[in-house]
Amino acid sequence: MTNFAAALASPSLNTTSMPAQSAAELAKRSQIKQTAHKFESSFLSVMLGQMFAGTDTPAPFGGGPGESMFKSFLTEAMANKMAASGGVGIAASVQREMLKMQGLEP
Repeated sequence: MTNFAAALASPSLNTTSMPAQSAAELAKRSQIKQTAHKFESSFLSVMLGQMFAGTDTPAPFGGGPGESMFKSFLTEAMANKMAASGGVGIAASVQREMLKMQGLEP
């Protein structure tokens, strides 16, 4: 039996060491998680905007003022989807640091 399988088979998953959390602490943790996710999404949106700044779409399907106007919406939607799919790891780091700043265990 591998270590992973043994860990899944064992009835105790070390849940006794987890301190009881109040509703206020759980709400704060949830808010921190959302904030970290929004930060990563915003970062990715700016990064994608810079990446697409010099690209032009050929005439039949792109160009004109409409494309330049809606390109930011496209990059924002792609960034939100990337962040929701796991992102690049920024949200986890930001969340961990925010929890430390609030005096909570990560």
